[in-house]
Amino acid sequence: MVQIVAHRGSSGNRPENTLPAFAEAVRVKADIIELDVHLSKDGGLIVMHDETVDRTTNGKGRICDLTVTELKELNAGSWFSEEFQAAKVPTLKEVLDLFAAKNYRGILTIELKTDHYEYEGIEAKVSDLLNSQEWPFTHWYCSFNIETLDRMHAIEPDAILDFIMGRGEDKPPLALSRPYIEGIHPAYRWVQETATVLTDFPIAIRPWTVNEEAAIRTCLALGLTGIITDFPENARAIVQQVREETKG
Repeated sequence: MVQIVAHRGSSGNRPENTLPAFAEAVRVKADIIELDVHLSKDGGLIVMHDETVDRTTNGKGRICDLTVTELKELNAGSWFSEEFQAAKVPTLKEVLDLFAAKNYRGILTIELKTDHYEYEGIEAKVSDLLNSQEWPFTHWYCSFNIETLDRMHAIEPDAILDFIMGRGEDKPPLALSRPYIEGIHPAYRWVQETATVLTDFPIAIRPWTVNEEAAIRTCLALGLTGIITDFPENARAIVQQVREETKG
C-alpha cells in the first residue's frame, strides 16, 4: 500500500508548516506527515521550510538571526490567505503537542534543514525532544545533508533515516553505502528519468512533490513506497480510485 506523505502538512490548502496545515493532515489521515526544522538565534527548534522568514511570513531575515520571541511576533498565514492570519511560526514542541492532542497514530518525518547551515547541535536537540516522552506517533528523520544523517544515526541508532535528493546520479550511491538509511526522497523528475530501473531498487523511494493525478498514477504503477504531496486528501482519493479500477 503506497504511503501518503503530507508535505509540510496539508500545504496545498493550508499555509505550509503551520498548525492549521498539520491539523488538516491529521484530519485526512495522512500516513506520514513531513515538516522542516531549523535553529533560532537562541537555540529554539523552529518549524519552517526556508532558511529565511521572507517568503512565508510578514518579516524578513534569517531564522538563525532571530529569537523565538521575535519569530513568534510574525504572521505566518496571511501570505497564503487572510483566513489564516492568526497562524504563527510554530516551534517543534508545539507541533508535537498538537499531534499528541489529536492522538495522531501515523508517522512524523522531520527534515533537518542543515543543507545550507550546519546548525551545530540540532541533531541532538531534536532527538532529545522526540525522546523526552512517549508520543502516539512514530518519528523518523530525513535530510539533504548525508552528514546530518550520519550524526543522527550515532545519536539515535534505531531511528529510521531517509536521504533527500534532487536528480543527481551521485546521490543514490551515498544512501546505498549506508545500511541504516531506509530510503530516498528524490525529486519526482528523477523518478521519471530512471523509471526503468526502479522496480529492483533495494531501498524505499518516496518522491517529492507529487500533486498531479498523472504523476500519482505513475508512482503507483512503478510500485513506489510512497509519494510526498501537498494535497494528501486528493492523493488518497486518486489512490483509492486506482485500486477500484484495478479490482474492476
